[in-house]
Amino acid sequence: MRLELLALSLLLTGCCCVPQRRCHPGDEFLGMCSSAQEVTPTCTEMNLGYCNDVEYTRTIFPNILGHRSRLEVESGAEYLLLSVIHALLNGECSPEIRLVGCSVLASPCRDNKMIKPCRSTCEALRKDCRHAFDAIEMAWPYFLDCDRFFASEEEGCFDPLAGLKARQELALSSLSPEEPSTIIQFTYTSNAQMYSLLKRTAAKCSHISHVYSIGRSTEGRDLLVIEFTDNPGQHELLEPEIKLVGNMHGNEVLGRQLLIYLAQYLCSEYILGNQRIQTIINTTRIHILASMNPDGYELAASEVEDSNDPELSNQEGHLLNGWTNGRTNAQNLDLNRNFPDLTSIFYRNRRSRHYRSDHIPIPDSYWFSKVAPETYAVMKWIRSLPFVQSASLHGGELVISYPFDFSKHPHEEKMFSPTPDEQVFKQLARTYADAHATMSNNDTDRCGASFYRNRGIINGALWYSFAGGMSDFNYLHTNCMEITVELGCDKFPSEAELYPEWKRNKEALLSFLESVHRGIKGVVKDLDGNGIKGATVSVRGIRRDVTTAEDGDYWRLLNPGTHILTATAKGFSKVSKRVYLPHNMNKAGLVDFVLEKVPVEPDINDHLFPTTDTWDRFDPYNQFERYSSPDVAEGDVEREEKPWWWNYFSQSGISPPNWLLRNV
Repeated sequence: MRLELLALSLLLTGCCCVPQRRCHPGDEFLGMCSSAQEVTPTCTEMNLGYCNDVEYTRTIFPNILGHRSRLEVESGAEYLLLSVIHALLNGECSPEIRLVGCSVLASPCRDNKMIKPCRSTCEALRKDCRHAFDAIEMAWPYFLDCDRFFASEEEGCFDPLAGLKARQELALSSLSPEEPSTIIQFTYTSNAQMYSLLKRTAAKCSHISHVYSIGRSTEGRDLLVIEFTDNPGQHELLEPEIKLVGNMHGNEVLGRQLLIYLAQYLCSEYILGNQRIQTIINTTRIHILASMNPDGYELAASEVEDSNDPELSNQEGHLLNGWTNGRTNAQNLDLNRNFPDLTSIFYRNRRSRHYRSDHIPIPDSYWFSKVAPETYAVMKWIRSLPFVQSASLHGGELVISYPFDFSKHPHEEKMFSPTPDEQVFKQLARTYADAHATMSNNDTDRCGASFYRNRGIINGALWYSFAGGMSDFNYLHTNCMEITVELGCDKFPSEAELYPEWKRNKEALLSFLESVHRGIKGVVKDLDGNGIKGATVSVRGIRRDVTTAEDGDYWRLLNPGTHILTATAKGFSKVSKRVYLPHNMNKAGLVDFVLEKVPVEPDINDHLFPTTDTWDRFDPYNQFERYSSPDVAEGDVEREEKPWWWNYFSQSGISPPNWLLRNV
């Protein structure tokens, strides 16, 4: 497809027929080099094929960049970029980029005088569209330098996007009041489109959102997270953190799309004044990883495209295609079997009165197995933030499963294996299933498995047992409680099903975000009012503790009832409180603790059982870093490869546009 676009653009631009300019782009017109002969600025008819929809009919040569004629414009890399920009950016920021670029290459003319485009339009465009260039690792084009080639309103500039904006406003005004206020395009998104869309969403809502990468996939694709909170980029005292993870299995794509739609919905509805969404974002820090396995998605998406090829026989279609293709990462590792198996350690030691059943450290032996870069990145992410609650979105069934996923008897494939927080997990699962349109209905057709009278939820090991899962790891290694959401039978549904699935899951996703404000929260402090990091908060009768974050704050998901809480920290006194949580609470109860310093007494258990020091041992032998170090060429210089889009220009016969390379 890219080669076809290249051939078409070369045919239309005729870029091999005109000699090259002597000066660097833009220098001649600015008087930075001399020309063989002076050309008098003259108005002429607008006649550029890729600029035929501008709002004016006459332009001027030489133009801002020093091109003397239409043929010279058409032979340059700038015009070639405009001709293929839609394909390069997957439709993002088009036709805006093209129209503004045309206003530079062919500015409007009146009385043989050039009218420059407005600097404010350029600056707004750069703010909105820079992310699209970042997504394909392309530098912002030099000829869209807002300070160099654009003018202010006081200088008599013109807005090249005025007509486009007017048409868009007219289209929006024609929508009936019944139309949804948030407009989402319910189509599949490629990896590049996903990155661009998330970055554009964060730019649109920069006051409540930003994007960050937690690492890269095996093939070098970003694991991009979009965050929503009223103070982006920072943990706020007593504000719970929640994460949603999609596309862990690359061929299970519905969750990926739902999370992309959710990000757009949260941004748009917050701006539109939706009080429910504003409350969620103002009181919660939400992290959305739409695709944990972008490499697997790439393979699964290509398989689905192939199945729709009419020339291929034995087409499986959407329902059967993709049950295995793209499930694993590019190393053929199932990411939901690649986490440390802490559940077996829990089972071995659960009868020991002194052994901690929470914050179990990662065994050193784990690092000598094959750890996927996606797994490594997510583990570091989970450890770096005080997550309270999580959901991992999958496909292939219609049910919510919750830990433990690994059976307490290794030879029993289907055995009820509850955590100490069985009742809390059931309530979490119920929250999503009951808010889903059909999941909790026992009459709903399932996908082969039997969940008789479970109303859409099940203990993971009772369904089927496996070790090394992400949900068990979250629960046993951190404070975070994660459920697995199986969204339906079809792992790669047709695009026609995306909007109905969004309607079925939207309320469930929002209810799950709100449910993080259940139970209790508070701060553990010393007598001077300083928060105590790493203090332990336990609940009598539930053998699983939570620890405090950097500033001493903690969150404990609990069901209604009476609970005895105890806070303790090494070198401090122990304090207990009785707490009653009524059924009608709609936010977490606030329970603070003040601990008094006491002399530290040696404890034999510190030597026999894991402590926080062993928990901190993450990749102690640097095995992963050695395994994943980049290839280097002679002289220890990393091999530098040109980006994929370089072929659009390198084979065209024009001077290579090095100004599009980010590292030049």
